[in-house]
Parts: sequence; C-alpha cells; structure tokens
Amino acid sequence: PAGPAGRPPREPFARTDWAALGRMGLLGACLPDKYGGVGLGALDTARLYEALGEGCEDTGLVFAASAHLFACAVPLDRFGSDDLKSRWLPGMCSGEVVAGNAMTEDEAGSDVSRLRMTAVPVAGGHVLNGRKSFVSNGPAADVFVTYATTDPEAGHLGQTAFVVPADTPGVRAGQPFDKMGLRSTPASAVTFADCFVPDTAVLGAPGMGATVFQHSMGWERACLFAGYVGMMARLVERASEHARSRRQFGRRLTGFQAVSHRIVDMAMRLESARLLLYRACWEMDQGRPARLAVALSKLAASEGAVANALDAVRICGGRGYLTEFGVEAELRDAVPSLLFSGTSEIQKELAAKELGL
Repeated sequence: PAGPAGRPPREPFARTDWAALGRMGLLGACLPDKYGGVGLGALDTARLYEALGEGCEDTGLVFAASAHLFACAVPLDRFGSDDLKSRWLPGMCSGEVVAGNAMTEDEAGSDVSRLRMTAVPVAGGHVLNGRKSFVSNGPAADVFVTYATTDPEAGHLGQTAFVVPADTPGVRAGQPFDKMGLRSTPASAVTFADCFVPDTAVLGAPGMGATVFQHSMGWERACLFAGYVGMMARLVERASEHARSRRQFGRRLTGFQAVSHRIVDMAMRLESARLLLYRACWEMDQGRPARLAVALSKLAASEGAVANALDAVRICGGRGYLTEFGVEAELRDAVPSLLFSGTSEIQKELAAKELGL
C-alpha cells in the first residue's frame, strides 16, 4: 500500500494494510508454521522483505512490520514459554496483533546495561516502573516486549525481558511523535507505573534480558534492512527512468556523465549492500554468530539508502524536492536508518571489535 504519488501518509498505518501483510505471510515469515508463520530462514525472510521494500512505497509500513517481527516476535519465539507463544504468536502472524519493542530510554539508547526502568520481584511476578522514550508501534501496540533492570549491580546480567499486554494496568502509551520520516510508523513514549506482570511473562529467565535483546538485534540489523535494500533498488529505477526521459540542452540526462556516473554509484551501493545482507543472513542460517557480517551489512544498507535517496533527489532536481513527486519522502525515510538498531558509529565499533582492533 502507498500514498498518492508514492508519498507515505502522515497518518499511522491502517489496520487493513496490517492485516494484508499478515495474509501475505510477511508478519510471520520466520516464525514456525504451527503458529501461522511461514517457517523461513533468515536469508529467505530477508529476500521477502527486500521485495516488500521495493514494491511498497510506504517505507513506514515496511519498518513497522519489520520492528514487529524481528524485535518482538522473534525473541518471543526463541525465548518464550509454550503458553506465551501460543497466546501471542498466532495473532502476531495473522495481523490481528501489533507488537511494540520497548527498549530505548533517554540515557540508555545504545547502552542497554544501564536501564533505569526497574522490575522488582514480588509474589508471583514483578512490578515494573519506568519510561521508555521511543517505542516504534507504541500507540498502536497490543503487546510490548520490554526490558527492565532486576539487579542493578549485575550490569548486563541484571536485565530481564518481559512480554506485557498493552491493556495491563499501569501501562500508558504517550501521544504519537511528529517525526521527520517513517510517518506511518506510529511511535511514542510508553510509561510503566506500578505495573504487575506475572512470572509467566518473562522471556527466558530473570537476568537473560541482554541475551534476548542481542538475539533480536541480530535479526533486526540484518533482515530489517532488507527493506532498505528494496528501497535502494526502487530509487535506482526511479532515477534511471527520470534520466532517460528528461532532456536538457537538447539531449537526455543520461548523456551527461555527471548524471550517469551518479546512477552507477547508486547501483554499486545497492549491489554492495545486497551482497553483504545476503552474506550476513546466510551466516545466520548456518548457525554462525555473524557479528561482523551483520554489522557491515547494516552499515552498508543504512548509509547506502541515505546516499541513494539524496542522489535521487539531486538527479530529479526541482521535481525531486516536491512532495508530490515522492522522492523527497524516500530521503526522509532513509535518514532514521542511520540511528535505530545501533548507529553507524556503533556498527563500526562492533566491526572493529570483531576484527580484533
């Protein structure tokens, strides 16, 4: 689904579009078929999301689906109890349920070992108190996967992951943010105030929150950015079509090396990001840690998407600057890819560590 002239809407995605993604199997691509998923590996899942990113001009919807699947459903499938999975995964696969990943805090974006949100053990469960500052799908979510500190002295070993229904007493989503891009992905702060969650809501076990989060990040940093690879492919085609049809000084724009070479650069970024993405997902399917491959893949896809979108605007000139032409929206939607799932600087740090630097 797309807005007029390819322009993503300002309003959050429609539930009818969400249900359509469910019917196509996209919301459960890598989840077991027993819960309504398709049961694909990382590489085949990435190829599906690449096709979605290329064919669906509403990148906000693509991102919302990716966050739902990779940051919420994947860790739930890997670490949840049978009862927890049976309760939530069928609806998450079908599109009846929207999930939000509630991790980011004001002073704990990339540093997940210092979460201020607390989970105090009580009889039969935990009481959560804290505020998550940026939750994708937050205002629309039916359930949250969230993380809190259960042992402040234990660092990474003191974090615990929980599955919390949005209608749990004490849970409140804030007003939707007005964002630069990804406008159809609703996002807000989410507050947990004296929120009781039973022991059955824990993913894995108390203290395993960092493990749960890193597992989801591996999938998110690889497969989520397949949607951006699809966007890059669409931008190459869009810029090429414009350059072939537009004439200046009596000849097509493709006759100017300044234009044709820029499109070649766009194609090179696309193919580089695609190959790195496929390599990372292949390593994941082989059961390898894939930390270096995933970091390089995320870096290439996010940086490449921004560069390609800016090049597309420059090639299309004044038209590229107009909202009705649709290209400027691609640039706005590409910029946040440099920030979420770990910034480009974080990816370089991860890659440097894997290289032994």
